[in-house]
Amino acid sequence: FDFQSAMVNWACRRGRAALFADTGLGKTAMQVEWARQVAMHTGGRVLILAPLCVAQQTVEESAHFGVAVKYCRAEAQTEGEIIITNYEMVEHFDPATFGAVVLDEASILKQSDGKTRTRLIRHFADVPYRLACTATPAPNDVEELTNQAEFLGQMTRVNMLAAYFVHDQDGWRLKGHAINPMIEWMTSWAVAIRRPSDIGGDDT
Repeated sequence: FDFQSAMVNWACRRGRAALFADTGLGKTAMQVEWARQVAMHTGGRVLILAPLCVAQQTVEESAHFGVAVKYCRAEAQTEGEIIITNYEMVEHFDPATFGAVVLDEASILKQSDGKTRTRLIRHFADVPYRLACTATPAPNDVEELTNQAEFLGQMTRVNMLAAYFVHDQDGWRLKGHAINPMIEWMTSWAVAIRRPSDIGGDDT
């Protein structure tokens, strides 16, 4: 669809971006096309990380679009330009051998003190192209927004909290004067839609 093309084109130009698209808007098709474009234009391989139950579905859905995605559980099995594995296998892959990484269901980063979050951010810190795909996070979901920004190399969680939030007895909340600056900054690396018309698409 046109709105999907627009999002993929934008994410390709950004290089490190987040696609926050609500359920049913075709995140799988968008992330696979992003991976295909990056592999084609850079000559590097792309690693997609997904929950175990989603990985095989992605392989099958990609085939409908004529894109070959290979499911692997270890580096030694890898073949082709686009590889997919489940999150539990991430340590079996050397990030230096990939030019890009995609996080499917990237809300896995939400656990700010979780080992998985820290491992993913550190593991792929030097990969030049990164894409995070998940349903639209709640605008007040501080944990998810800061972790997505850090994974994408846009700003560390600590710096983002200091720049835009205050902490009181109710937890973290946006500084009043920081709302517009934060939104403007986020539009440089993330697009969030609940329906295609949010970016000028056709809701039918």
